[in-house]
Amino acid sequence: MTALQIIILIAVYFLVLMTISHFTGKNDSNTDFFKASKQSPWYLVAFGMVGASLSGVTFISVPGWVEGSQFSYLQVVLGYLVGYFVVALVLMPIYYRYNLTSIYEYLGERFGPVSHKTGAFFFFVSRVLGASFRLFLVAIVLQQFVFDSWNVPFEITVVISILLIWVYTNKGGIKTIVWTDTLQTLFMVIAVILSIYMINRELGWSFSEFLNSDELKNYSDIFVTDSFLNRNHFIKSFIGGMFITICMTGLDQDMMQKNLTCKTLKDAQTNMISFSFVLVFVTFLFMLLGALLYIYAGQNNISIPLMDGSPKSDLLFPEIALNSGLGITLAMTFMLGLIAAAYSSADSALTSLTTSFCIDFLDIERKDLSKQKGLRKRVHIAMSVVLVIVIIIFKYVLSRNVIDSLLVVAGYTYGPLLGLFAFGIISKRKVKDKWVWVVAVFSVVISAILGSIKPENLGGYVIGYELLPINGLLTYLGLVLISRKQNERTS
Repeated sequence: MTALQIIILIAVYFLVLMTISHFTGKNDSNTDFFKASKQSPWYLVAFGMVGASLSGVTFISVPGWVEGSQFSYLQVVLGYLVGYFVVALVLMPIYYRYNLTSIYEYLGERFGPVSHKTGAFFFFVSRVLGASFRLFLVAIVLQQFVFDSWNVPFEITVVISILLIWVYTNKGGIKTIVWTDTLQTLFMVIAVILSIYMINRELGWSFSEFLNSDELKNYSDIFVTDSFLNRNHFIKSFIGGMFITICMTGLDQDMMQKNLTCKTLKDAQTNMISFSFVLVFVTFLFMLLGALLYIYAGQNNISIPLMDGSPKSDLLFPEIALNSGLGITLAMTFMLGLIAAAYSSADSALTSLTTSFCIDFLDIERKDLSKQKGLRKRVHIAMSVVLVIVIIIFKYVLSRNVIDSLLVVAGYTYGPLLGLFAFGIISKRKVKDKWVWVVAVFSVVISAILGSIKPENLGGYVIGYELLPINGLLTYLGLVLISRKQNERTS
């Protein structure tokens, strides 16, 4: 597939998204931008959330990760499933009871303004980094397979990517996202299914023959139970996955904003539980695809592409889809899937960052009504610029597999959110609100120190995704120290 063909495909794709944006953004009100007027059908939200949750990270990075981790990522995904039930049954009732626009308003209601802004700040950092990770992936693929041949700098590639997202989310916001995410998820799922079918056909296999092949057995180990010291031991991965979901979905404005557009709590809970099972199934398909890619690469002497002189496993799927001679259909399928996966998470991230900053930091709902829309639009532009800057920085500092990097960073940035919400829900005590930010920062610092300890200093124990609940526990304990009973005065 030539660079020009890829550009034409992207242009047509975004023309479709902008058409959807035209119809969903006619009102251009803050109510539609932030809440979609609470009229979203639950089944659209559920299906669209699959694409937003998986994103370009799963589309490229999970298949590329299979050689090093085999199917052990499924241990984390099974933990996700339990986490989604916690979100649906514990957190959602709270958000609907308080009728929240930003979920961090709950912290303000429960503890005070400092807690509110502390929670919003950690979301802001988490989502900027998470969205940048995801967009970085699609940007490096477009750079490697399209723009390098035209001598277009990486920085321009990033600016174009963010600009396209800004254009179709500028008016409709979350109302547009609910519909575009549904379309993008459909493209992504079709892409992975067709990719598995076409590569199997090239290898002369049926799907059942692939599942029963000796070659697949070399990549398909799921459960790691031999030593608890291992970073990806089942218990550590499962518990880590559960807390990752509670934090990265249930305590994340990006993911919860879509759910809060459902008409009722029951609709939102039905959406969340339905979506969780679909997500597990689709993620398993991605891992099957990853094994298939390595099998095909091995049989056809295809090397993992280099980036800055080092092998980059995230680029194996695009290399096979675009450059291995498997035909224009697979190439187009891959590009549509990649674009859909990447932008289905990035567009909602940009919208949620705008929403959180307007509600949590600027208190936009108390501003003069005539100025609210203009302020929202300026914040939307500012958030776009922030994402551009962070993605460009990633090009020079990021070296490890992107999905692994994303989950590691989550352990630091989402931990304080976990501790804050857990304390608010479980405990009946009040906290000294002005000290909450100190507790949160202190917990991150201690977690960072723990995460940097070498395994040989811990008897061979490798700290993995369990760092997230540890961080949350540290925050919780810190809040206990600065708390008092409800009937006592706080200062």
